[in-house]
Amino acid sequence: MTIQRQRFLRGPNLFADTPCMLTLVDPGPLAGTVPAAIPGLHERLTSLLPSLRSYRDPAGGDLGDLLEHLAMELQSLAGSEIGSVEKRAVRKDAGQCRVVCGYQFERVASEALALALRVVDALVNHTEVDVEAGLAALKESVADCAIGTSTGAVLAAARRRGIPLIRMTDTANLFQLGWGSRQKRLQATVTGRTNYIAVDIASDKHLTKTLLEQAGLPVPEGDTVRTVEDALRVAARIDGPVTIKPLDANQGKGVTTRCGTEDEVRTAFAHAREHARTVIVERFLKGRDYRVLVTGNKVAAASWRRPPHVTGDGVSTVRQLVALENSSPARGEGHTNILTKIALDEIARETLHQQGYHVDAVIPAGAVVELRGNANLSTGGTAEDVTDLLPRSTVQICIRAAKTIGLDVAGIDIVCEDIARPLAAQGGGIIEVNAAPGIRMHQYPSAGTPRDAGDAIVESMFSGSDGRIPLIAVTGTNGKTTTTRLIEHAARLTGLCTGMTTTEGVYINGERTMEGDCTGYHSALSLLSAPDVDLAVLETARGGILKRGLAFDRCDVSVVLNVSADHLGLDGVDTLDEMAMVKEVVARSASRAVVLNAHDPLCVDMASRIAPGVEILYFSLDASHPVLLAHLAGGGRAVFLHERGVVLASGASRQRLLDERAMPVSMNGVARYNVANALAAAAALAAAGFANDSIVAGLSSFVSDGKNNPLRSNLFDIGGVQVVVDFAHNCAAYGALSEMARGMAAGQIVGVVSAPGDRRDGDLRQIGQVCAAGFDTVVVYESESRGRPAGETARLICEGAASASPEAGRLHCRLDAHEAIRFALRMCSPGDVLIFGCGSSLSELIEAIRPDMPQLAEKITADIA
Repeated sequence: MTIQRQRFLRGPNLFADTPCMLTLVDPGPLAGTVPAAIPGLHERLTSLLPSLRSYRDPAGGDLGDLLEHLAMELQSLAGSEIGSVEKRAVRKDAGQCRVVCGYQFERVASEALALALRVVDALVNHTEVDVEAGLAALKESVADCAIGTSTGAVLAAARRRGIPLIRMTDTANLFQLGWGSRQKRLQATVTGRTNYIAVDIASDKHLTKTLLEQAGLPVPEGDTVRTVEDALRVAARIDGPVTIKPLDANQGKGVTTRCGTEDEVRTAFAHAREHARTVIVERFLKGRDYRVLVTGNKVAAASWRRPPHVTGDGVSTVRQLVALENSSPARGEGHTNILTKIALDEIARETLHQQGYHVDAVIPAGAVVELRGNANLSTGGTAEDVTDLLPRSTVQICIRAAKTIGLDVAGIDIVCEDIARPLAAQGGGIIEVNAAPGIRMHQYPSAGTPRDAGDAIVESMFSGSDGRIPLIAVTGTNGKTTTTRLIEHAARLTGLCTGMTTTEGVYINGERTMEGDCTGYHSALSLLSAPDVDLAVLETARGGILKRGLAFDRCDVSVVLNVSADHLGLDGVDTLDEMAMVKEVVARSASRAVVLNAHDPLCVDMASRIAPGVEILYFSLDASHPVLLAHLAGGGRAVFLHERGVVLASGASRQRLLDERAMPVSMNGVARYNVANALAAAAALAAAGFANDSIVAGLSSFVSDGKNNPLRSNLFDIGGVQVVVDFAHNCAAYGALSEMARGMAAGQIVGVVSAPGDRRDGDLRQIGQVCAAGFDTVVVYESESRGRPAGETARLICEGAASASPEAGRLHCRLDAHEAIRFALRMCSPGDVLIFGCGSSLSELIEAIRPDMPQLAEKITADIA
């Protein structure tokens, strides 16, 4: 079996509302084979992977179902948390082996499926497969992609609040929380608001202590040194046990406490110098080690941190007790788990020696032996929650300490005898202030009440906001770009910084920042990552939905304009019903409202599957349409055309917004398709909460010309001939253009037409038939062949046109677009209308007329610049 195609659908998609991996597999000799019919397959599989014993192939389940379950199980066994995927029923081609499964990490999912294929192949062919080695490799990949425990706690809190998350790279712990102008960034527990200077100060322990002392906060006396002689001098001056630590290390590295003798000072100094050139020697504060987490202007949690230790049983050695403790599922390497494994290194041996033990000593029953002088969780320590014990004075000291350093999130390390008593009463003090504090100890204490430190950090970042900017997604077969631009234009006029994706590019506040067809996942994601965007309008095309899914988990308002025959036969979508399922992905993603076309039965049918609580608004060119009337009778909202006026209605209430002829896109009312687009835009704006005067201002001032909306019914006067350039490339679009031209023309209508070559033969012939019925004269040219032999696309369109209108002189073929335009213009007289369809650029028209009308060509070029 081999993989034919694999895609990661990163947002809501055709198959599920959650991210999933789609893989098409060539089953080879197993084509058509049902796993249940392979003798002994289940038994051999469960002997390799005992955790699969509860799984049985469903009756009639195919290889895809088996591979799906196996890939999910392998990811789970490797330690990847994938969750369940609720799939939608989507038709499969006969014999197709399709695998749709959830994932946490794309790389891990891909490797898990590859291992699943090897496993099934080996079992069917009775060959060997090393599942353990495969799982070991998967676990390594999980470790490479894993998110730190502290970061994970913050992200989990953000998800619970509905805040969208974007991981900046596949392996980095850098995340964007929220969208656009409401976004925040997070790396571990460092937020985008964390001051760089503050982090720099916190990494310099001596500077931190100096600033805290100046602020009147309790800190132990001491000094910085670079030589062992200076360390001995400072220790002698302090005249008592000292703590020796590197100036700028973290996680307890190089820290030695309770140094009372000259030899202990020398040894501790040498250890600290392994981590920094400059070393701090300060008074050892007697008592327990506490960590207080400050987020914003409040204390979120506090923990008593205990050094790594073991308790004797009278039988086991220290080495055995440590091994037993490290076998706990709560302990892992580094920060991968709730607790960190205890190391039996030189520091542990020295700490044992100070207590009169060695690693192979048997510890008396009940005796507690420490293995570190410091209590950091990163070196194997444990924690007990003491949040409720903090006196008000200690809370205020910790908040002042964080503010003094300038940190929005800080870990304040305190040493004192009893955290429940004021520090001044017991000689306690702050020994360190940490930027990027770990929060495992608060989320998962070994004793006491767990505190949601992750949520406290999120609250300090967002103050109750979900971090989302208003998001409107527009889909449909025709009219997406114009509708998107209308909505964006109206929103921008209100003073919002808008973002927009279209087939021409990505725009921020009206300026293009990216050029090309930008209607898919990556373009939308780039816009949602832009820090200045207050509102986003996303043109969302079929191709992007099928290739990557949506770039957002949900939008505020979705718009489905229509579903007509186009792009059928591509990407496994062969029927109009299947195309409607693709467009419905956008409709189902709405959290506030869905705008639907009352004239399109496939759009109307979507209404029954929209989530409860999501408003449905219809738009209609016919004020008496039954769907519209029934919706209004039920108290719903809609936008429709009545006596040439755009009307916003809610139940029995009616508000006339403006005359259709006042909208430039309507071309004085003859461009019915653009009137419909404007109605949809008005409905979307109303659903998003825009006032009526803002809607009117937008609709009445947007001009669909070559500069503001290229290739969307751009009108040019060429020697008295009205030339309309449009992106039209399917039957519905050509039919709409011919209807518009009838309303404009004083003379004949000439269509210069084409279509992309990746359409089916029958679809191309049908385009020809529609054009022959709609235009007086048809000139067919060759657009993008897309894999067809040169001239074949034009030939098929001509065949369709000839079958619909065999009248001589009405049909012509000129393969070159420039030649076709010039030929058509020579056939026209003033008052005629020429429709140039399937245009890929306005330069096609400009270059076509340049030889005969160079001045006009230059003028058009200047006008659209």
